[in-house]
Amino acid sequence: MTTVVTSIHIAPGTRLPTKSVDHVEAEAGRGLVGDRYHGSRHRHVTVQAQPDLDAAAADLGAPVPAGSTRRNVTISAGPVPTRPGTRLRVGDTLLEVVRLAAPCRLMDDHIGPGAMRALHARGGAVFRILESGSIRVGDVVEVLEAADTAGEPSPGSR
Repeated sequence: MTTVVTSIHIAPGTRLPTKSVDHVEAEAGRGLVGDRYHGSRHRHVTVQAQPDLDAAAADLGAPVPAGSTRRNVTISAGPVPTRPGTRLRVGDTLLEVVRLAAPCRLMDDHIGPGAMRALHARGGAVFRILESGSIRVGDVVEVLEAADTAGEPSPGSR
């Protein structure tokens, strides 16, 4: 089964509500245009998997809408790679894992009591953008194995 982007959310500022969009421009080394983290050094885009949201909702006993977690991109299948250096091709954009994205206590405020606990180990990952492009709902998502990126240095390793 092909994994695809199912939703995209951006927030113009810290603690401001996220906005659902059909597409977003991803700028290498800068982030998602219009998002609060645009211009940050490494926190360019966050990715989560819908099955993780479904499992969290089952544990919580309440819906966990994609935008409520404040992650940027939701994909149809998982798991989202979390090992630093692993690369993900999303449409024509190339991403690289920086770190695991752990849910914060604000999830209890945004979703409901117990949400942070329900989302534990289901928060996806933080990525940096290596190659600019557009990310669109429906874009195919491909995890690139180590052999697929052999010989391509990470931007931080130069």
